[in-house]
Amino acid sequence: MEDDNKTTYKYKDYYKVLEVEYDASDEKIRLNYRKLALKWHPDKHKCNDAATTKFQEINEAYSVLSDPDKRLNYDLNGNYEINNYTLPEYLARFKGMILTCNGLGMSQDSVWSEQLTEFNKLTDK
Repeated sequence: MEDDNKTTYKYKDYYKVLEVEYDASDEKIRLNYRKLALKWHPDKHKCNDAATTKFQEINEAYSVLSDPDKRLNYDLNGNYEINNYTLPEYLARFKGMILTCNGLGMSQDSVWSEQLTEFNKLTDK
């Protein structure tokens, strides 16, 4: 018996939606959001449902990636759909996990290392 409360959705790669790298800084995410929001704003594309949909996707992506807690949760628990990535995209997307799992470490200024540190603090409590 299927659970009626379960929602099915197509996974969206918010980093691709905002056209940023997977370890992009908050500033880069904000700048790309503003650029894309201006480009796809419904006022510039009257009566164009595709532009409105694109604008909503951009806002949804920014609402997740601009919030540190939501971004961490998205990065750690997202649906990865590995088959949809090229090898360079895969390596860029999962480099934090790959380097950590192989014991190679990560630079201290990496966004991924900051998120991993925060996550470890939360799980240790």
